[in-house]
Amino acid sequence: METSEIAEWYKGQHVLVTGATGFMGKILVEKIHRSCPDVAAVYMVIRNKKGKNSTQRLEEFLNSPIFDNVKQQIDAKSILQKLKCISGDITLQNCGMSPEDQTFLEKTITSVFHMAANVKFDQPIKSAILLNTGGTLNVLEWLCKLEKLKVFVHVSTSYCHCDVTQLEEKLYEAPQEPRKMLDLANWMSDDLLAALAPTILRKYPNSYAYTKGLTEHLVAEYNKKIPIVITRPSLVTAAYKEPIPGWIDNLNGPTGILVGAGKGVIRTMHCNLEYNADIVPVDMAINSLLTVAWKVGKEPKKNEVEVYNITANRDDILKWGEALEICRKHVYDYPFSVCLWYPGGSAKSNYFVHCIAAFFFHIIPAYFVDFLMTLTGNKPFMIRIQKRVSQGLKLLQYYTTRPWYFHNDKLTRIYESLNETDQQIFYSNRQKIDYNKYFLNYILATRKYCVKEDPSTLPHARKVLRRLYYLDVAKNILLYGLLLWLFYVFVSKFLVDDRNSLF
Repeated sequence: METSEIAEWYKGQHVLVTGATGFMGKILVEKIHRSCPDVAAVYMVIRNKKGKNSTQRLEEFLNSPIFDNVKQQIDAKSILQKLKCISGDITLQNCGMSPEDQTFLEKTITSVFHMAANVKFDQPIKSAILLNTGGTLNVLEWLCKLEKLKVFVHVSTSYCHCDVTQLEEKLYEAPQEPRKMLDLANWMSDDLLAALAPTILRKYPNSYAYTKGLTEHLVAEYNKKIPIVITRPSLVTAAYKEPIPGWIDNLNGPTGILVGAGKGVIRTMHCNLEYNADIVPVDMAINSLLTVAWKVGKEPKKNEVEVYNITANRDDILKWGEALEICRKHVYDYPFSVCLWYPGGSAKSNYFVHCIAAFFFHIIPAYFVDFLMTLTGNKPFMIRIQKRVSQGLKLLQYYTTRPWYFHNDKLTRIYESLNETDQQIFYSNRQKIDYNKYFLNYILATRKYCVKEDPSTLPHARKVLRRLYYLDVAKNILLYGLLLWLFYVFVSKFLVDDRNSLF
């Protein structure tokens, strides 16, 4: 086997990661430790949160099952000792780090992955601007002090310019001037800025996409001062192979839809089944980030900003209809233990049809369940859940009802230039994906890590699913019987009235 050129480049590197405790950040840190064991150190900027300081959060971080593979290596202790916690907050000047940490890192850091962001689509526009754009500005200002920086990788999103039909691997104009919007967010009240949000967002579906487009322009301003590469992942989903097949730790985006549908809560969604599902497994997205950083970092600094779209392989594209059908099959084979109703329903390409289905299969059942809960002296909950489901579906449907085309030729060329060893270690979705196996692992991991259902619960879950199936059949018989009876009554009355009118 040839030597890994990528792992060799990371040898002796001091890597800093913001947003390391997030979904993608965890996989990035784990991958560096496992596949680039000769890295000098990896520094994680972690803020205090929910009564826990950065050190306590680091301990929780290392207890994640994704580090089991690293812990099994012979020199696991020495590898994990390279993981350093830096107490800080990117919303503050100098990222909120102590003077001692600043001085040390400014003389040491060689590579930076900036992944910190609030990824919630429905966050208020003010907090989105202050964190996603303002936080990035604080990072950029501090990076200008670094003496040995080889590459700064800014993680954006391929949905940062939603008004563009085909997103090329280049910079686009920002919706507004980033610094002016930051000034506006700093002095304007929350209520006033929220009132202006529809005008500010305009062609953007949410504050997350808007601030990512805004921030890219800001990052590009620093190209003459620091070596920059902008990466744009699309919908990042569960791991394909590493560190755990199917691993996922949140219910955001498609995972939330998967769980909601599997539990019988979601029975309709607005989605064009013929459009492409531009999803990228998280391990493949991280491998692409590390590969791009290596490519840009080892070459002389260029005058223009490098941009890479980390998106689906155009030769191995998956349609939404295919993805939903595969998931449906596996949910029936490996059901959830706790379900509201039998998993069913379907996606609707027509919005009006979807709204009718949502009224009958979401809203009416929710009120009925809460009515029964109230009668039995229990606390109603279903209407509240359905409101959250409705909001989530509304946010996601923007992406499932539009055709997207992302150019990714530059990423493909990099992957094809890698030697065989690096193609195996830092594999990406330039290879073919076995989607049947992928979604099976996705569902099993979702049961285990998100819903906290042990694999031993599967026999019971299958019994529950059979009971729900019979109840669903009984419900359909009663419903269609009622509709036939109403139709019979209506027709009979019409015929009687018509016969009386003849005499």
